[in-house]
Amino acid sequence: MRKDLVYIFILLCLFPEINGQDVSVTSRLDTSRIYIGDQIFYTISIDQPADLSLDIKPLKDTLIRNIEILSGPSQDTIASASGRIKVENKYLITSFDSGYYRIPPAYAEIRSENGIKRFYSDYNPLEVMRIRITPPDTTEKIFDIIKPYRAPLTASEVLPWVLLAALAAAAVWGIILLSRKLKRSKKEPEKEINPDPAHVIAFRELERLKQEELWQKGEVKKYYSRLTEILRQYLENRYGVNSLEMTTSETLDALVSSGFRKDESYSVLKSVLSNADLVKFAKYKPESTENESNFDNSWRFVENTMIKPEEAIPDTEINSKGGGQ
Repeated sequence: MRKDLVYIFILLCLFPEINGQDVSVTSRLDTSRIYIGDQIFYTISIDQPADLSLDIKPLKDTLIRNIEILSGPSQDTIASASGRIKVENKYLITSFDSGYYRIPPAYAEIRSENGIKRFYSDYNPLEVMRIRITPPDTTEKIFDIIKPYRAPLTASEVLPWVLLAALAAAAVWGIILLSRKLKRSKKEPEKEINPDPAHVIAFRELERLKQEELWQKGEVKKYYSRLTEILRQYLENRYGVNSLEMTTSETLDALVSSGFRKDESYSVLKSVLSNADLVKFAKYKPESTENESNFDNSWRFVENTMIKPEEAIPDTEINSKGGGQ
């Protein structure tokens, strides 16, 4: 009997009981309804004793399917005079897919030799809505299309076509004469000039974009279109990924399939392309510092992924093996 009491006392010392009044975990959204591309904060709050050590698993990339994490967590701790603290973790989230979502509970846990004890928050509902582009009133009567009336041709309408036919005939005759002249001349074939490396082209275009000062002139959407076009052309030249014909998600998946690692450079590229999508499709208006940061990140991505001189391989090997990181 005494041995059992000693054993119970040791367990209580190693893992003291924590009830629902000692630890409270809550989670909330700034709003439960957003439009596609809107950004809101998802906040996890933990009210606990100051001397209690809790494990909080950080969230990465996505909160759940189709809800992306743009940044975070940003943590803030508030202490009270009663010996308790309140820890808040904030994540900036967005979504590009409409629908109804149910964000699962967040949790914090205590680990010891005797097991794991977890404290959960509630579910958070979120509705992502499409931007309405149809007119609100579609009840007006729709009439049949009236057939066009054919008017007689005038000299002013016929004359341009006559001149165009004459110019076309002159152009054809000029081409025939030129082709005959070229056949008679014996010119040496021009040597094929090797194109510039992918990073040289990208740096040149980025520098040209910087000199144009588009976002400083208010042409923010055109600025991000040019910036992403330069990056996507670089991905095609460097890795053989036809990014110009793909969405951001398809581009990132194709890049990973080509052997690209999900490292810092991958995160930088994803951030720039996602921010550009917000500007082009969700009418997001970035600050000046964001415009400069996205440009610097684009330059850094090319700089970190370009082929170094010691990594260069002969053209025959490139043609036979293809590119890759």
